[in-house]
Amino acid sequence: MTAPLIRLHDIEAFERWTPFARPFRFGAVTVEGAWQAFVRLGVEVEGGARATGASAELMPPKWFDKRAERSAAATVADLRASLAHAVSTGSEPRPPDTAFGLHAAHHGAQGAWAHASDITALSAGFGVALIDKAILDGLAKALGASFVEMLNGNAVGLDTRLTPDLDQAAIHRMLAGLKPHPSIAIRHTIGLNDEIDGEGGLAAELDASDLRFFKIKLSGDPAADHLRLSAIAGLIDRRGIDYQVTVDANEQYAPADLLALFALIEADPKLGRFIGRLLLVEQPFDRRITFDSPLDPRLAARTVIIDEADDAYDAFPRALALGYRGVSAKSCKGLYKALLNAARVAVANAQADAAGAPFVLSAEDLTCQPGLAVQQDTALVAALGLGHVERNGHHYVDGFGQAPASEAEAFLAAHPDLYTRDQGRIRLAAARGRLATSSLFGPGFASGAMPDWASLSPLANSTEGLPS
Repeated sequence: MTAPLIRLHDIEAFERWTPFARPFRFGAVTVEGAWQAFVRLGVEVEGGARATGASAELMPPKWFDKRAERSAAATVADLRASLAHAVSTGSEPRPPDTAFGLHAAHHGAQGAWAHASDITALSAGFGVALIDKAILDGLAKALGASFVEMLNGNAVGLDTRLTPDLDQAAIHRMLAGLKPHPSIAIRHTIGLNDEIDGEGGLAAELDASDLRFFKIKLSGDPAADHLRLSAIAGLIDRRGIDYQVTVDANEQYAPADLLALFALIEADPKLGRFIGRLLLVEQPFDRRITFDSPLDPRLAARTVIIDEADDAYDAFPRALALGYRGVSAKSCKGLYKALLNAARVAVANAQADAAGAPFVLSAEDLTCQPGLAVQQDTALVAALGLGHVERNGHHYVDGFGQAPASEAEAFLAAHPDLYTRDQGRIRLAAARGRLATSSLFGPGFASGAMPDWASLSPLANSTEGLPS
């Protein structure tokens, strides 16, 4: 398939406050609500049709930028600025280009602006990621194709200009091989503030859903984390669940402390089953020291992957050279980066010693909300062929939150297999421990319905409800 040349029109950004039903703690910050950003734009295929595309992402404080001197409110202001700058750059007159060609241009301009503005690379990429998803949605609608069909034929024009370590053949093989799973297992997040027993705790979640995959947040304190892991594993083991687990330190550990934690785990007979089911360790170290030295071989053997440190197109190859075995895929970090990293994982595994641990692409959430955000991220993960995804947004927000009932009804009508009506609210249909994905592969990028645009506010600079 030839990648069509396109132009963009009428790029707009909006937001909506999303209160949490219970606090969510990751790393050093506890969040009780966050703003969700939305993008709407027009895509015009040169000599062809025109369609409207859209996307959405939550703007959580203190994840894209964890610098101690930067307040939570300031980190959200940076995300707003990132999106506003991406809208401005995307609105500039330019010759028609492929979808990926536009991404490359926006990515370069955004990086230069962020560097001059003391904004992190992850925060800078947020705005471009939203624009890219909306472009893919509009382009696929204009061509009357699903986004997987578009990617299979490389209608976005994905090439090697940002990843010189890859060759074009590897990219084409990866794209041509995309075949989405009809459903994907939920990896249930156990946050640092989440109870184990009692109302709303892990025991209640196990009663409500058939969960087989878990992601446990770590605090950076080996003794405290050992005790909490013992309690969590004990509950799951008593239920007789055949499970697998990942752990996420959100940059909270020092290397010596992480070794101490594993020493405690390995010495604890109650955690023997747990350690045998541990799939990976996600981003244990501060992103600013991640690339300072090779991983200790004892940690490398645990399949350590990067997440927050994945802030540039060369981050994953640099991590591989230091002993890391994988990288996370998140729509908020960019769908093209996820695709190109998938190609890298395929190449690394093809070249690896058969006796070694495999290289991995792991699907992670950043509290994706029902509607466009969770649909587009879930669809991308399913297309990449990954078997499970961390899904935590629906644990912390009551259905569609403050969205009008008509918006929730529209998404339910478009995706009756993905959502369900429960206690008067429309929610993700998560009781089976799996999310159905078939309805996400119609024309467009997993949209099917649109937000109630009239209910949204123009992208602003409010910090209402955020920790200072």
